[in-house]
Amino acid sequence: MTAPLPIAQISETLQTVMGFFSRGGLFMWPLLICSLFAVTTMILRGFALQRKNVLPLVIESEIERLVPGGNAERLARIVHHDPSSLARIVRVALQHLRAPRAENIEAVETRARHEMVVLQRGLIVLEIITGIAPLLGLIGAVSGLVHVFSHLGLSTGTADTKAIALGIAEALNATVFGLSIAVPALIAFSYFSRKVEVMSVEMETLVVELITKCYYGRVVPRPPPVKPTQPVRAPIV
Repeated sequence: MTAPLPIAQISETLQTVMGFFSRGGLFMWPLLICSLFAVTTMILRGFALQRKNVLPLVIESEIERLVPGGNAERLARIVHHDPSSLARIVRVALQHLRAPRAENIEAVETRARHEMVVLQRGLIVLEIITGIAPLLGLIGAVSGLVHVFSHLGLSTGTADTKAIALGIAEALNATVFGLSIAVPALIAFSYFSRKVEVMSVEMETLVVELITKCYYGRVVPRPPPVKPTQPVRAPIV
């Protein structure tokens, strides 16, 4: 079992972090805001996209257990109060069982598109942060280089060297901070996007299986034959 860190070491670590942040210049603040948004979005999406919140095992098992042409009353009771995305789509399918199959599929597809929007909520934040964090770091780097060249030659000796060092530190710190935000945000965005895609395919497979079983054995009514219209004859005068 590891011993807890001494207070002096914790204080030294905090001073190092604060020094890194303070030497990064003005653009470290928007980068800090981006990092907070990125971490918050990752945590919220991680909880929201858990499999039990999207594809509950009890609903999957019940759909697979249902026999073709069987009664889906038990499944209707299970999904009635379930808040998952699969349950909401299944409810729509069960509510339209009296309608023709084509109308049921259309209603299910409409609801599925809405659920996809719900599952992808928040991913746009990660996508934006992935794009703007390196740019903010680059702007901070340019700002640091501007400070370097603006102070170059204005003083001599140690003061000139210190100004150059501070400007280079500002440039490098902002660049490192921007990249350290963009890389995890890009990884999280790719992971969550792929997870949403996989779960949407699984939901589509389950709902198609459910509709196929519910409409099994139904006779599709044929439209009545259209009677040919008799030509209207002009009266004989």
